[in-house]
Amino acid sequence: MPAITGWTWLKEGTGLFRKQPAALTTLLFANILISLLISAIPFIGPMLTVVLIPSFSMAFMQACLMIENGERVLPTVAMTGFRQPASAQLCKVGLIYLGVSLLLTVLARFAVDPEFVRQFSQPVDPKNVPQVDLGNILTMFLLSILNVSVLIALSFAAPLTYWQKMTPGKAVFYSFFAVLKSARVFVVLLTSWFAILFAVLMVLMLILGGGNVARVAIMWLLFLFMLLLQCALYAGYRHIFGKPAGSSARPVDLTK
Repeated sequence: MPAITGWTWLKEGTGLFRKQPAALTTLLFANILISLLISAIPFIGPMLTVVLIPSFSMAFMQACLMIENGERVLPTVAMTGFRQPASAQLCKVGLIYLGVSLLLTVLARFAVDPEFVRQFSQPVDPKNVPQVDLGNILTMFLLSILNVSVLIALSFAAPLTYWQKMTPGKAVFYSFFAVLKSARVFVVLLTSWFAILFAVLMVLMLILGGGNVARVAIMWLLFLFMLLLQCALYAGYRHIFGKPAGSSARPVDLTK
């Protein structure tokens, strides 16, 4: 696929969102609420949240399929990835997520100076501004890119498991190499997505300043753009693996 396909995915994802913005936004906040409740469980909560990432993501994938088929997205779609027998398979994919996450955490612990992390996790004293180590900043930047790359590389594992009934290992394999083969497409997708987000953020900050209203607006904007990216990933899945079997309802035109 040509690199410009990434821009096409972003446009198609935006088209999906525009069809039912309220339903997708409600679904996002429902997933965030469930994630917060699960992560509040002592000891195992944060790890369990990572394991359930594929189940959460399938709710958005299924919602996008329903929108494309001209169907109404109902709140019950949030439980798509939690129904048996799909839930057990998606949790196995989630265990792979957890393993990769732990590896990246260990890598970050060894690659970044703990003192650097401690300094920037605390409020900055204007009278005693910490010295910035460019090497640590570059390392953090590269680790962030690696984290995003891994998440994107695994993003098709859940729908391949759910829709195509692949085993978790096979789904991860196909997801990884599908993204690797289309790397330039994903670079254009993510670059376009980030550039638009950054531009809109700058305009918001210029208009609203740095007050509480601006902070609320920025949070809403970040949520909106996360939804757009999720919808764009559905468009990417569709282009690479084909449209999943769904309802016979009249499909909508995503280019409008």
